[in-house]
Amino acid sequence: MKPHSHKEHKRHTFDSFCKKILKHEARDYYDELKRRREHEISLDELSEKDWEQLAVMDEYFKDTYSFCVLGYDITVSDERIGEALKALPTNKRDIILLSYFLEMTDREIGELLNLVRRTVAYRRTSTLQELKKFMEGKADE
Repeated sequence: MKPHSHKEHKRHTFDSFCKKILKHEARDYYDELKRRREHEISLDELSEKDWEQLAVMDEYFKDTYSFCVLGYDITVSDERIGEALKALPTNKRDIILLSYFLEMTDREIGELLNLVRRTVAYRRTSTLQELKKFMEGKADE
């Protein structure tokens, strides 16, 4: 084997390798284009119903319920939940707001309100039952 021929062989091998890479890259590109054509549609082709599903309406002057618990301001935008929370006594409402809106544990709530963790859990559970009754009563109206 001539030294020149070995160099030539390496060059052809590298050339073949590069062509394979380019061929596979081109195939991946065309596959991606095909996938996009199958799964994507132009915005011009959307129906009015589809546009409504994509639209987001800003609600600037919507009625909200605001509660202040231990310096935390909590805003409730759902009217039914806001009315139900408003009907609760302050100590019970505070536990619900701290638990479900600020995601505090019973222990953290107990430390803030100077209550035992078990008392917080009991009040939270009983208050949820009150809320359920209140909201079921409102649903019947």
